[in-house]
Amino acid sequence: NTLHNQPAAAQSHSFWRVAGLSVALLLISACAATPIAPTAELQAAESAIKAAEQARVADYASPDLAEARNKLNAANASLQLKEMDMARRLAEQARVDADLALARSQATKAKVVNDEMLKGTQSLKQEMQRTTGEQQ
Repeated sequence: NTLHNQPAAAQSHSFWRVAGLSVALLLISACAATPIAPTAELQAAESAIKAAEQARVADYASPDLAEARNKLNAANASLQLKEMDMARRLAEQARVDADLALARSQATKAKVVNDEMLKGTQSLKQEMQRTTGEQQ
């Protein structure tokens, strides 16, 4: 059965089916060619950097926080150049760097507190030894 042997209504139906499939394929290929802007990743990176700044990370983990800011700036530059995949990767890296800066800062702060407690404990031990030595 060829197209010429079919009634006009069937030929019209076949034409629209082919036309519809062609349009659908064009739309799918257009969507695949234009990646979506990584707005969620950029917002997550910005939030992580702000959280790190509020926790005063710069006092303890400044290089990591600077790296996060640099990668966020590069992600925004890639976004302007329509390099969505690169922008997404850089934004994700910026978030991870900011999280790392926060974790290192918290670890450093905990070590400072621990060191202070050890000094206090040592002072108490020395005081106890001095006090018991005077009583004998």
